[in-house]
Amino acid sequence: MITLLHKYGKTIAIVATQSLNDALWGLIGDFALRLFHVAILLSLWRTVMAGQGVVAGMSLEAVLTYTMVAAIFADQLAGRTRIDDDLWSGNIANRFLRPMGIYGQMLAEMVGGWIPGLLFFALPLLLIAPLLGVDPFPATWTAGLWFLLSLALGVAVGTALDLFFAACMVFLEHSVYALQRIRTTLTVLLSGRLVPLALLPWGLGDYLEWLPFASLASAPLRLYTGTGDPHDLIPLQVIWAVVLWAGAHALWCHNRERLVSHGG
Repeated sequence: MITLLHKYGKTIAIVATQSLNDALWGLIGDFALRLFHVAILLSLWRTVMAGQGVVAGMSLEAVLTYTMVAAIFADQLAGRTRIDDDLWSGNIANRFLRPMGIYGQMLAEMVGGWIPGLLFFALPLLLIAPLLGVDPFPATWTAGLWFLLSLALGVAVGTALDLFFAACMVFLEHSVYALQRIRTTLTVLLSGRLVPLALLPWGLGDYLEWLPFASLASAPLRLYTGTGDPHDLIPLQVIWAVVLWAGAHALWCHNRERLVSHGG
């Protein structure tokens, strides 16, 4: 067990180091664009909600914190693995030859890819949040604890969705680019990462919050800002995590030969 954990730890360290060495300027450019994106969103929310008071259970302060935390934990709330790149390059076959489980490999590489963003974007953004007029802290300390649990469950749901989409894509013989577009579009529109679901028109948020995409971002962010009930959100996340992992694993096993050969 200790040896296995050591292998995963080494994988995380290698991926984090490679991300810094291979794409440093790309990371800097990406972080600059993300910071600009956050500043624009904060400005828009201040304009839209000025003098509105509490809207759909959310005050302006809660929305600003929601937006800031969504940016700080953007990578974790997205829950993306590298499986689409592996399918495109054909590296998926090599994963079965490594002395680690394929799920563990993907999770370790995903965590390793988070480290540069946490160190050089999330932490600085957290520190300058008060300068942008945003309170970056959770509504209460218990809200912060619920957020951490919910975030972990959201990552579990996100990785299961990635594997599920990959297996469906190979079974239906769609391209990797189609997989990326579908996954990204659905996540952005339905997860609540960009716009809180409660603020969507026509009460759409009341229906979308039951979908698995809401478990990625909306649930943890609502708990962080104190606008969600953990006794409702956490069990729903657990259900989606179990259902999606079971479905993704079944499809993966059924589709294993196609997955190995996909990409040449």
